[in-house]
Amino acid sequence: MSAHLRSILAAAALIATVLLVPQSIAPAAASPLNGVVTVKSAYSVDETIARIKADVAAKGIMFFDLIDQSGLGTAAGVEGIRPSKLLIFGNPALGTTFITANPEAGLDWPVRVLVFQKADGSVHVAYNDFDYIARRHGIVSRGPQFRMATMVIRSVADAIRD
Repeated sequence: MSAHLRSILAAAALIATVLLVPQSIAPAAASPLNGVVTVKSAYSVDETIARIKADVAAKGIMFFDLIDQSGLGTAAGVEGIRPSKLLIFGNPALGTTFITANPEAGLDWPVRVLVFQKADGSVHVAYNDFDYIARRHGIVSRGPQFRMATMVIRSVADAIRD
């Protein structure tokens, strides 16, 4: 099977998975100033990450990396840094359509999800809103793809709610 056909099949599987997501997922509002969506997690940092990784895998999305920002800071001698970990994942068949519309969109793909702990101990997940990304890069020709990406990230974020 060719790589192109595998990409098409992966995208079709992703679409089918997202279409099966319950319609009860409440959309989170992005900040109008920076396009960041923040969702409170019902779990610890480690459990939040485990749930996101499991959900991403179940959807057939490629997981690229986890960057332990707080661990890097601690290793560099920064004191008092709270847990902060960046997860990077995406579906090349979907995400690269943004780059074909505007190469600068590669700054926002693959998807990045930040899991962090606030001073009060609560755990949150933050990600870039795809409507904001479209506006940021002036992409008007990929509406269906941006809607799909929005549905996917919302369903991933739903994995960390009660």
